Amino acid sequence: MNAPDRFELFLLQEGEKKITEKVVSGMSNTSDFILLKEDHTLGNLLSEHLKMAPHVMMAGYKIDHPNVPEVLIRVQTDGSITPREALVRVCKQLVAMYGQLGREFQKELTLRQFADQGENAGVGGGAAGGVGGGQNGF
Repeated sequence: MNAPDRFELFLLQEGEKKITEKVVSGMSNTSDFILLKEDHTLGNLLSEHLKMAPHVMMAGYKIDHPNVPEVLIRVQTDGSITPREALVRVCKQLVAMYGQLGREFQKELTLRQFADQGENAGVGGGAAGGVGGGQNGF
């Protein structure tokens, strides 16, 4: 009854920004990025890829409370690029990587469907399923 509607956990309200940056004054070349309406899925993905990025000295994330859909990501660089530039580069790399994965998946799915059609065309009126019926796993 007191729980928010589920859509409020992932839809931004009018005027809300998805990402805000706060420069950490006590540490050089360090910023905190607050991502609204996100959870461990994106926080872990970004922090792990940031750790592998050149010029990034430290990256990590935290979630203050499980009922608050907000992730804080801290990034520190060596000074040759800003933390914002590091985050943007990693995001662009991930978009390209997952785009490629999607294209490869669609290609394999199409080939599998084509192969299944060929197998089913050779079956003369038999029942679907069973060995070679196309309904079995990959």
